[in-house]
Amino acid sequence: MLALIVCGIVLAAVNGVYFGALKLRNRTSANIEAALPIQHAVAVIKRDLTGIMLPGGSFGGPFQSTPTNTMNVVSAVLGVRTSPDIYTNTGIIDENTEFAAVQRVAYYLAVPTNNAAGSDLMRGVTRDLLPITVAMPDPQFLMSGVAQLTMQFYDGSSWAETWDSTTATNLPLAVKVQITLTPEDRSRQDAAPIEFIVPVMVQARTNVTTTATGGGA
Repeated sequence: MLALIVCGIVLAAVNGVYFGALKLRNRTSANIEAALPIQHAVAVIKRDLTGIMLPGGSFGGPFQSTPTNTMNVVSAVLGVRTSPDIYTNTGIIDENTEFAAVQRVAYYLAVPTNNAAGSDLMRGVTRDLLPITVAMPDPQFLMSGVAQLTMQFYDGSSWAETWDSTTATNLPLAVKVQITLTPEDRSRQDAAPIEFIVPVMVQARTNVTTTATGGGA
């Protein structure tokens, strides 16, 4: 009888340890699966901003946070725009691609298709920068459950909410990105947003186009 009691106590302890470890494993796996889309989205945004092109010409348009008429048309299709048009050199070049490395990307918040909380973070990509007609970007899904995505622009002394390379300066010195996630439990306090800063390494010397003139003999 004593042996049976001891065995029962041992089995109960083993059972508690086993199911505790199983719950920990499931919780860890869920946290890793939730973190992977976030890490992917952050990596893509960082890559786009790191490869930003100087404004000017057909393959380096203006960097404007205020939507233009064309931007508004695209936003009506893809969702709420959360970034300027970013001309970046992150395009893939291979034997199956007819375009160069430069592409235009922008980020949007779209209504989720699976009735999930928050919005879907979408990346609109345009590879053909010399279209005959206005080309709609190809939408790429990055992650779901996003409440807000904002960008701020560093001018050398402070962070600005807006930027226009046609009137201010060519490009900001850095871009701060904040991604606010939608909490799964509405009763819980909102977590701190995901925040990162990407320095802009390319800068033009001036916004003014100079014309050299010379006299002939």
